[in-house]
Amino acid sequence: MSTSPSLIDYRTALTAPGARGPVIASLFGRLPIAMVGLALMLYVQRETGSFAAAGLVSAGELIGVACGSVAQGRVMDRVGPTVPLYVMSAVFAVFVTAAVAVIEMHAPVALMTALAFGVGISEPMVGPASRALWNGLLPPGPVRDAAYSYEAISLEVFFILGPGLAGLLVAMPWAGTGLVAGAACLVAGSVGFASTRAARRQRPTAAAGGSLLGAIASPGMRTVAVAALGFGVLIGFIEVGVPAAAVAAGQPAAGGLLLSLLSVSSVAVGLLYGVRPWPRPMHLRLPALLFGFALLITLLAVPSDLWGLCLALLVVGSLITPQSTAHSVAIEIAAPRGTATEAFGWVVTSVTLGSAVGQSVSGQLVELSGPPVAFLVASGLGVLLALVLWLRRRTLIPASSRSDVHLAGV
Repeated sequence: MSTSPSLIDYRTALTAPGARGPVIASLFGRLPIAMVGLALMLYVQRETGSFAAAGLVSAGELIGVACGSVAQGRVMDRVGPTVPLYVMSAVFAVFVTAAVAVIEMHAPVALMTALAFGVGISEPMVGPASRALWNGLLPPGPVRDAAYSYEAISLEVFFILGPGLAGLLVAMPWAGTGLVAGAACLVAGSVGFASTRAARRQRPTAAAGGSLLGAIASPGMRTVAVAALGFGVLIGFIEVGVPAAAVAAGQPAAGGLLLSLLSVSSVAVGLLYGVRPWPRPMHLRLPALLFGFALLITLLAVPSDLWGLCLALLVVGSLITPQSTAHSVAIEIAAPRGTATEAFGWVVTSVTLGSAVGQSVSGQLVELSGPPVAFLVASGLGVLLALVLWLRRRTLIPASSRSDVHLAGV
């Protein structure tokens, strides 16, 4: 079992030869990762006046991301990241332009959803490409683990900051500002990352086996995917329920800002958790973290005003980054050789599919019964998925350790 990374390991990883360019470019590419979908949702809600319609359109975009991330990851594992990122950046820009046009024309929701799917499936996957790059930049050990932890933490920071930016920009005179700004940042970061020397020099790693299912053929990867799916479902509920609570309180522009509060405790706890994770065994860590997150979400149903919701969000956010970090590190245990980019693509796919489910169901619930009911339903679903992870926990035990774990009765 590898030693947990220290804070010094983070610095060593980020200053490694060849790392600076990809790190900077990927920051721009990751910033809008949650901004595009939420900006699209808020844009549609402003134009249609319906959270249900906005939730469907946003779900279409997230399902597109889920489909595109695995496909792009598999191609990158075979040809490297440069050409796929160039191509998808161009296609993505076309779909965003078309989506803006149909929203401005108040086209049917079905057409908006179809184009939102196109936006999602063409979104350049700079996150999985960035994570896979560390295999060539750093040797196995705590420093590489620190790099993976950094990937998860930075991804989660932007997953939380993105909604705040989207909430601010949707309040601009033109509600589509957030969508266009996020898309432009994503294209710039993706093209910049693809143009770095490290990305251009990346070569495919020979894959073990030949399953058509790729990385997801591994039972351990399927367990990681379930963990990411459960995490995404809960995030999806929160991303609709919190803005809806802000609207109900008469402060619609506060929704995105409230979501950004999650990042305060998320980053602080995430850094400390990366140094001293608990439970330390990964097969116990994933169900424990999802179960704890599900229980904390019940706190969001309690407050009767936005100040109380602020405090609850700070508490709930404490278990966000630890989960995304655990998903990233678990890939090292679960993914077959030569499928690193695709494996992380499956994590992205699972999170975004879960978010799509969470957003669409939450959108219906908040209109029928209000945000508190949506939060309680989210908590119940999270507990059920944590139970599924517990039942599948042995798939994440390395073969060399299974006899010891069996003797311990875990």
